[in-house]
Amino acid sequence: MTLRWIDLYCGSDPHPRRFDRLETIESYLRRVERLSDEAIEAVTHHGEVAPPVARRPYRITMPAESP
Repeated sequence: MTLRWIDLYCGSDPHPRRFDRLETIESYLRRVERLSDEAIEAVTHHGEVAPPVARRPYRITMPAESP
């Protein structure tokens, strides 16, 4: 079984933060980035959020599996 990572891009940083599940991303966004519940819901349900809901853009992607 291969673990499917979820990448979180924050602002203009080209290097993603990598997580194993959405719950871990939610915890990170709440604790470290201090996003509101509205912003966390937007990024986890729609894949992205941007100002004015959050102070900078956040985007979630799931990289394709390597062969």
